[in-house]
This record gives sequence, C-alpha cells and structure tokens, in this order.
Amino acid sequence: MNDLGIRAATPDDLDTVLAFWKVAAEGTSISDDRNGVERLVARDPEALILAEHDGELVGTVIAGFDGWRCHLYRLAVHPGRRRLGIGSALLAAAEDRFVRLGGRRGDAMVLQRNETAQHAWRAAGYAPEEHWRRWVKPLTD
Repeated sequence: MNDLGIRAATPDDLDTVLAFWKVAAEGTSISDDRNGVERLVARDPEALILAEHDGELVGTVIAGFDGWRCHLYRLAVHPGRRRLGIGSALLAAAEDRFVRLGGRRGDAMVLQRNETAQHAWRAAGYAPEEHWRRWVKPLTD
C-alpha cells in the first residue's frame, strides 16, 4: 500500500487504538483497556506500532521485548484494508525492532479458532509450536 505510515503510538493515540481493536481485532484481552495500554506505552514507548493511511489508523501490532524473548500481540488490520500489505509492513517493523534490541526469535499469540490469522502468520514465516501450551493465571479479579 502506497503512503502507509508506520510509527510508534503515543498516549494521544490510545482511545483511537482501543476503538480500532473493537472493529479489527479478534477476541479480547484482560489488558484491553485504557489503563493497560497506558502502562504498555509508558513502560515501552516503541512497543505499540501503528499503521496509518491518510491519517486513518489501519493496523496495529504490539512488539514486546522483555530482554530475552520477542512477543507479538494484537496484529490487527482494519477489515476493509486486509490483503494490502499492511500486516506485512507492521510485522517487518516489529521484526526490525526486535533485531535492533538483540532479539533472536519472535513468537505470536494466535487464537486457535482464527483461521484467517493463522494463514496470515504462516504466510509471514511463522509456524505453531504444537509441543507448547500457554498457561495463564489471572493476577487480579
């Protein structure tokens, strides 16, 4: 897509991002609220990457690096803008960030029921690791 801008989110973008995820992202997370995203951007200002076209938010990805592992979350592209290279551009930006930080391998959270996302991740060179299972424990009520 021509004229696609890729940049890190700022605190001024957060309400727009949260509204965008309701339209473009599959599933919800315990952290999908203003406080959760504010903490993310405050802790790691380059982690939330946005794609914009003509001033409109058209895609997001969270590229979190904890110093050891590279984690990808919330790769979301507006439903009317899919298959135009936006997701690929966001992943390239995330992977470049990881390499700059010394990361060696990216991993992504992909819902098992989201076949569209699974195809997109495979096309980007990612593959499931069937021998791993995600274990979670809520830390708040």
